[in-house]
Amino acid sequence: MSVTIAVDAMGGDGGLSVTVPAVLSFLTSQPEASVILVGQTEPMTAALKAARSENHPRIRLCEAAEIVTMDDKPADALRRKKKSSMRVAIDLIQSGEAQACVSAGNTGALMMIAKFVLKTLPGIDRPAIATQLPNPKGASTVLDLGANVNCTADQLLQFAIMGSALEAVISERENPSVGLLNIGEEEIKGNEVVKEAAELLRNSGLNFYGNIEGDDIFEGTTDVVVCDGFVGNVALKTCEGVARMFAGYLKAEYTRTLWNKIAAFLSYPVLSQFKKRLDPRRYNGATLIGLRGVVVKSHGSADRLSYGFALERAYREVAHGMLERIARHIENVSPTVPVQTLEHETGEE
Repeated sequence: MSVTIAVDAMGGDGGLSVTVPAVLSFLTSQPEASVILVGQTEPMTAALKAARSENHPRIRLCEAAEIVTMDDKPADALRRKKKSSMRVAIDLIQSGEAQACVSAGNTGALMMIAKFVLKTLPGIDRPAIATQLPNPKGASTVLDLGANVNCTADQLLQFAIMGSALEAVISERENPSVGLLNIGEEEIKGNEVVKEAAELLRNSGLNFYGNIEGDDIFEGTTDVVVCDGFVGNVALKTCEGVARMFAGYLKAEYTRTLWNKIAAFLSYPVLSQFKKRLDPRRYNGATLIGLRGVVVKSHGSADRLSYGFALERAYREVAHGMLERIARHIENVSPTVPVQTLEHETGEE
């Protein structure tokens, strides 16, 4: 399937030094994909020329004079930077020139601009941020990871619908299991919103496992983990902190003495495979799910390898019809899910 991805070439810490090599590698692995590089034309042309790819048949350049910085407030990026590479890349989805957008730029700005330009899918109140976290069985899709701090039970149900469709695309599971993140497995646990959401999920027709706890995420108890953005973001940042602490402890012990260094050398193949399995770059790319278009947020500090995974994620979501899957899920689910699209305040002058 032919898929065109608009790439915010100027976004992220690395900018063109990351996006251009990642795009070239991605196009080599996906012969049916094409890319629109969005940014300042002269630097993009120079970067492609340095890579000897200035005439690549599946790369088109699109001029965007402005850049959304990490320090820009989302509202300012929306109102005052209408010619930014981020805005133009999303506009290309709206115009039909691209089916997906990938950006490593400001997350808040990307969410606000994408929501304003693309709007949400019918039956979805708010878009959510979804990504995969590794476990012994592979990985689980977790959402929301920070877009919506306060959620209703209906919105948690919508997250479950979207997460189920996304997991079906990423992992090719037609009926993924869904767990509701809670402080206990018992039905009486949790606040009233979570209890109400659990009841909606039990009657939804989704493959609802029930309540799960934090440790279930990394045991792979369910394919999809649903929570509000406050809980999800705290859980994600906690996991990242523990991972960094563990890596630091391991490095400190292996370099403490000469014998430890020798042991590290001898166990290098095991350590290398261990590092590969937990390499966060392999899970780069968070989907802003629930929009009328595929938008993937790459980590701001992504290197060429990790940015490539974000591009692959966007490609798969389009090629496997994620938006259509969400629409079918909404049609098949319990009528408690609202079917109208809410009107959004634009925030523009």
